Amino acid sequence: MKPIFYDAKEAIKDLLKDNMTIAAGGFGLCGIPEKLILAIRDSGVKNLTFVSNNAGVDNFGLGLLLQTKQIKKMISSYVGENSIFEKQFLNGELEVELTPQGTLAEKLRAGGAGIPAFYTRTGFGTVLCENKEIKSFNGKEYVLEESIVTDISIVKGWKADKSGNVIFRYTANNFNEACAKAGKITVVEVEEIVEVGELDPMSIHLPGIYVDRIVVGKDYEKPIEQRTVSDGTIKAKGFNEQKEWMAKRIVKEFKDGYYINLGIGMPTLVANYIPEDMDITLHSENGLLGVGPFPKPGEEDPDLINAGKQTITYKKGATFFDSSESFAMVRGGHIDISVLGGMEVSQYGDLANWMIPGKMVKGPGGAMDLVNGVKKLIVMMEHTTKDGQPKIVNECTYPITGKNVVSMIVTEKGVFTVDPDKGLTLIEISPYSDFDDIKRTTGVPFKISDNFK
Repeated sequence: MKPIFYDAKEAIKDLLKDNMTIAAGGFGLCGIPEKLILAIRDSGVKNLTFVSNNAGVDNFGLGLLLQTKQIKKMISSYVGENSIFEKQFLNGELEVELTPQGTLAEKLRAGGAGIPAFYTRTGFGTVLCENKEIKSFNGKEYVLEESIVTDISIVKGWKADKSGNVIFRYTANNFNEACAKAGKITVVEVEEIVEVGELDPMSIHLPGIYVDRIVVGKDYEKPIEQRTVSDGTIKAKGFNEQKEWMAKRIVKEFKDGYYINLGIGMPTLVANYIPEDMDITLHSENGLLGVGPFPKPGEEDPDLINAGKQTITYKKGATFFDSSESFAMVRGGHIDISVLGGMEVSQYGDLANWMIPGKMVKGPGGAMDLVNGVKKLIVMMEHTTKDGQPKIVNECTYPITGKNVVSMIVTEKGVFTVDPDKGLTLIEISPYSDFDDIKRTTGVPFKISDNFK
């Protein structure tokens, strides 16, 4: 039997000390070990290093520990919607080790499996992998990444039995399973504790061997980071006819049986135009295959939130898994198409979409994994900046997400294919532009498809 507590402070007080490294599960606001985070805050320990996908928001999750400045360093993939995180980082008050999302999940999983390091294609050629060892396999370069083992891991489960076997609920698994395995000591908080034998052994996600202590909590907040409810119309920020054309044009690249990943922001619009009779499965980095329609008002389930993508339901036949498994699908080349936004795309397919130095940092999230792992990458973006400067450029001026990775660019003006050696070819002009307009607002020369000749 594992030690069982009904007070998070009692469960963790003898484990805490200054300068510890702690792994915390969660993705966005889903699957957050909120009781244990409060206990750490109230303990007063300081100079902590946290390993976590992101840091919640200003007033929830690890954002509470940023408020009190108990965290000296974050090892994360995504700053997300946490303005305190971003401000402290840009001001030099917080040390941040930004890590691609899939690499972070694998660092934790591998650490728990006793694997000290591994090679991955993710991040090659970017600033995040400078000074790291590079090795070539089968003609491609891979980056050596060291695994992570933490002093403590705090995770959020749904149900546990008294032996420590844990079930996670839907996408609330996310980083929790990997974090649990990476901790020298792992404390799991759950909503329900049952007797040994009551859980279906085929449904257990985390075996008790990885769990040291259990906290039984109550009155969980389960906030929704971004709530979107469909009434049959599209009300996305900045939505217009040009973006509708872009989304519909991208869907023409989809085929029956495809597995598709849609990035945050503008690419989420694409899901609205997938024909009902087309057999498409949407993939989500936080552990879901089979995103379904938007929920009706009052039918949302916070545990199903697809954090950051504003989709909180799933369709019949969906499957759930942890984030390390999700990125194994990506790195293994099992995703047919990913649609991502972009700040800049170079003429040979370099993509920049995660950072403006000194001004804006959201973190690489899952993009660095996706651009190197998917079979085809489509960038959906506006053709120019707000002040009219080209976003299709000779070389990216912002830190890149991936080198020679973009296959197609779709803007409100037209569609380009991208060859990593030959450059851009214009294959289609939108109804909202013309050739002279595209030539004037594109920052590099391009070829013209035979369709125009």
